[in-house]
Amino acid sequence: MFAINTILKEINDLPANRLDEVYEFVHSLNTNTKQKENSRKKILSFAGAFSDMPQKEYVDFKKYTKATRAKLFDRNIEI
Repeated sequence: MFAINTILKEINDLPANRLDEVYEFVHSLNTNTKQKENSRKKILSFAGAFSDMPQKEYVDFKKYTKATRAKLFDRNIEI
């Protein structure tokens, strides 16, 4: 296993224009980063999902969704 000082020395010897690549690589090794990236990709897969919906239908959909959320999440719950 490499000591952190050895790794830092190698990074110090890299050209400055390659440091972004190193950062991206190191960042990608973090498990949380991978999970966030997967979530981001799933969310973005819905981008443009309503683009072919007529404007009036979209406005009605937003109103209905807002009202439904208010009913579902604006309740007093006894614990």
